Amino acid sequence: MGDKVQRRSILLHGLRLVVTIPGALLWTYALNLGLALVFSLRLHAQLSSILDRSLAAERLNSAFDLGTLEAALHRISYHAPQTGNSDYAGVPLYLIGYFLLVPGTLFCFQADAPSRLPILISSGISFFWRFIRITLLTGLVSILILGPMLAFQNHWSQYVDDRMVGSEALWREVPGLIAIALVAALLRLYFDLVEVYAVQLGEQVRPNGRSDRRIRRVLLPALRTLKANFARAYGSFLVLTLLGFAAVAAAAWSGAQMLAQPRAWPIFLLAQAGLFTMMATRFWQRGAETILALDNPLPQAVPPPGFDDPIDDRIIRYTPESEPPRPHPVPDPLPDPEPAVPSLPEPDPGVYHHEPGIRDGR
Repeated sequence: MGDKVQRRSILLHGLRLVVTIPGALLWTYALNLGLALVFSLRLHAQLSSILDRSLAAERLNSAFDLGTLEAALHRISYHAPQTGNSDYAGVPLYLIGYFLLVPGTLFCFQADAPSRLPILISSGISFFWRFIRITLLTGLVSILILGPMLAFQNHWSQYVDDRMVGSEALWREVPGLIAIALVAALLRLYFDLVEVYAVQLGEQVRPNGRSDRRIRRVLLPALRTLKANFARAYGSFLVLTLLGFAAVAAAAWSGAQMLAQPRAWPIFLLAQAGLFTMMATRFWQRGAETILALDNPLPQAVPPPGFDDPIDDRIIRYTPESEPPRPHPVPDPLPDPEPAVPSLPEPDPGVYHHEPGIRDGR
């Protein structure tokens, strides 16, 4: 870590990154919306095959009977005739988009680069497999830590349900659920920092001239940064998470008040506003984590002694600041002991011409 650690406001500066580099958020939202619209066409066809010729559909149009909707979804889930099978082709497409746009977003945040789609995709491709390895590591650690907690919570819930009912049982089960959610948020924050440092490490060049792809090198720095800034990092993460869920809950509650209306587009816009706000808070978290990592940067790699890096295998980035200063001329401490020769317009005749009479004493 650097000798002098800056302590900028990660919330304010993280929000500045989201506002000044909006392309990452907009392209991610466009990807999610496009996939949702494309793969909802099959669900629309499945519901149409059930409800288009049924009088029960009127109960959805006039009063939005949830029982009728549940029955229709139940038929779809059990592959009723003329409904077909569910299509999950959108899942791999979503994962590919995630593993391209997320590292591209973090690169643009750290480099303060414009978030145009070619930049997002190209930088995302360079970090694609690194982020897959981080995701697999995240899943493994989450199973090892959250698995026993979930198993204990299930046993505790079964114990409470066998002996209590109502609010008394609820208040005994809620603390365990809150503890699991807090631990899951902490794990998510830590591996978010691992991803940020992985992008930062990718800017360093190894002695062989290639980008540093070793994920293990960022695990400990991410842990140290989280430990040194635990209160403000974890607190900001939780606040933004609650803000995102609150936006979705407010949109859902408002949409429930508008059900069974003759026009559906206001509900659609309201739902999209809630989802967009939740996505914006997630990018806000990414911006805050980027600021935290920039204020606590990775140490620069030092090449081994005697290493001669060939000029063809490295990229030379010239900047005016990198040019070595030119030495100033140093005056000679010992002046010339002999006087300078005077410059005369023409030779002196008495010096350079011989007169015999004068030399012989005549």
